[in-house]
Amino acid sequence: MKIIADVLITVRDFGANEGGIGVTILLRKANVPYSRLVRILKDLVSSGLLEQSIVERGSRYKISQKGLHFLDGYEKFSEFAQSFGLRT
Repeated sequence: MKIIADVLITVRDFGANEGGIGVTILLRKANVPYSRLVRILKDLVSSGLLEQSIVERGSRYKISQKGLHFLDGYEKFSEFAQSFGLRT
């Protein structure tokens, strides 16, 4: 869940400008291996948490409203867990 949240946060924070964020920037910012990132992106797009657009050089990703809602819930859960001394 943490990795998924990290990817969504990265897309939210860096993908708002210029029509989304590309895989190269995501690889740098999210610190996830390429093969794993591709699977995560596919899952996030298919679940509606990310929106994918195809451009000349590949794909660009933007966070959807559903993705923002997921992050809101994740951040609340993370704060709750940390209040009990648990790491998320």
